[in-house]
Amino acid sequence: MRGLSAANGAGFAVPGWDLCARNGVSRIGAKPARWVLTRPLARAKPPPVVDVKSEVETWVRAAAVSALGQAGDTDPMVRSADPKFGDFQANLAMRLGKQLGKKPREISEAIVQQLPSVGPAGALDEVSIAGPGFINLRLSKSFVEQRLNAMFGSDRLGVPTVEHSTNVVVDYSSPNLAKEMHIGHLRSTIIGDAIVRVLSFRGDTVTRHNHLGDWGTQFGMLLEHLIDIGWDSSSDHSIGDLNELYQLAKARFDTEPDFKERARRRVVSLQAGEEQSLALWRQLIDESVRHMNDVYAMMGVLLRDEDIVPESFYNPRLPVVVEDLRSAGVLFESQGAQVTFPEGFKNKEGDPLPLIVQKNDGGYGYATTDLAAARFRTADLGAKRIVYVVDSRQSEHFQMVFWTLRKAAWVPADATLEHVPFGMILGKDKKPFRTREGGTVRLVDVLGEAVTRARKVIDAKVPGFDEATAADVANAVGIGAVKYADLSNERIKDYTFDYDRMLALEGNTSPYLQNAYVRICSIFRKGEVARDALDVSTLQVNEPAERALAIALFGLPSVIESVSASLEPHRLCNYLYDLASLYHAFYERCPVLKAPEPLRSSRLALCDLVARTLRLGLELLGIRVVEQM
Repeated sequence: MRGLSAANGAGFAVPGWDLCARNGVSRIGAKPARWVLTRPLARAKPPPVVDVKSEVETWVRAAAVSALGQAGDTDPMVRSADPKFGDFQANLAMRLGKQLGKKPREISEAIVQQLPSVGPAGALDEVSIAGPGFINLRLSKSFVEQRLNAMFGSDRLGVPTVEHSTNVVVDYSSPNLAKEMHIGHLRSTIIGDAIVRVLSFRGDTVTRHNHLGDWGTQFGMLLEHLIDIGWDSSSDHSIGDLNELYQLAKARFDTEPDFKERARRRVVSLQAGEEQSLALWRQLIDESVRHMNDVYAMMGVLLRDEDIVPESFYNPRLPVVVEDLRSAGVLFESQGAQVTFPEGFKNKEGDPLPLIVQKNDGGYGYATTDLAAARFRTADLGAKRIVYVVDSRQSEHFQMVFWTLRKAAWVPADATLEHVPFGMILGKDKKPFRTREGGTVRLVDVLGEAVTRARKVIDAKVPGFDEATAADVANAVGIGAVKYADLSNERIKDYTFDYDRMLALEGNTSPYLQNAYVRICSIFRKGEVARDALDVSTLQVNEPAERALAIALFGLPSVIESVSASLEPHRLCNYLYDLASLYHAFYERCPVLKAPEPLRSSRLALCDLVARTLRLGLELLGIRVVEQM
């Protein structure tokens, strides 16, 4: 498991989890599942492409080539900070000016002169140059309305699928078994889940891997303790029992040298397939997975049993890793251990820092498992992109593993290896989030408390809900609040866990976004309008609030692509918050149901587009919407 070493014994031919298959189907032997989204996220047929930002970028680049013979390494198009200057701003003139030895404003003037010849007729209402050479572009009313209609008619809201799908493996969650999931498992689980959803929606072929710690020292320690106390493998025990037993076993391991030695030998017995060890190990695994699945169901994440590829799966492959690294000339002996020396890594004394592949007692380090896993994912699964959602404290480990994989030529040159690091969850005291007694916070307690608090707010504000509805809304709001509070922060940064802030109906929170969706739903209920029967043939954009909303809606394809490339879900959160804020401004300034036709139908269609976008965005973050709140 990551962060712990696993001693190696004689091993056995069949990976561990094949020994505890249910209904004749191995958890490991089964083909890894790929996520398929259900409506409204499913891809039925290629929709009209309405990535307006990319379209405008294409015009500007074409104009630059026409005017200057090149577009250079252009800066990305951005939305204008102030609508009075236009809808988009192009900043390529500054960089092109340096490349060509000309003044940026002179570059901009040449580009602007060519714009009418490269874009669709009538697409631009106004083009201006500001400051040293910024090009401001305002889209025409007819072009905006045309693209909004295309977006409205698209099941995918105009987000195109990628032309060439990438085979991606996302390694996330990865709790160690035989003890309860705690607050430390939250970030990897929900960040990884959001990444899987976004990449899948984009059109990539995504395989989820839950790299469970089911092997090694912690199991030898726990098994030996269970045998000492006469544990009955046929009895039913809960994860709470295992958690307490683990703590007792760990205390003995740290203080009793004889027990420590026996625990290490027990690992060897387990890996060799000794019957008593395996029987106890199977029971620990089954109870741990049952608990884990209960937590996943509560969180609403996509991970299933078929996504589990635990450490034990790679056990037979570890000796091959050592031999093949030696054959590749990458492996060296250091103080009796077999190691690689990744370039650029030094210890505190300034000496080369080794990556331990095989310990001096013949055991394997967890780096060996990661090497075997990456090799399996590229060679056996054909992955071209491997994503590891693991906290930032493991950054050096993954850099060294990635160097070793490249040096041994075990990863194709066109494949990428990406560590997705994230910071810590802090309490209000700015220290790692703990219980009042200083213990680790159980994840089920965190989620349960959020749901309980959400229910109290709902009961106070909407006392008319029946029990089933109130419970469902509380679950969606409470769980969504915990997820969004995490995902809306830049993942590399630490953040403070605060129930009051995350459950607030104002600010950049999940309840704020869910409430925006509910507000739209209430308009259709109040007006007795069927959303699937809307006529948008007369969709109009007249008011500034309508136009601002339309331009924001056009940003969806770009933000999906941005998250896919950066693997930073907070970008999608910021987009949704901006959209919801603009919608609230529109709602205050532009009557919908009381507007005369055809303006009424047009604004209803605009409301529907916002609702569908909010729903899609939140579902890509793993957050449910509700119709009432």
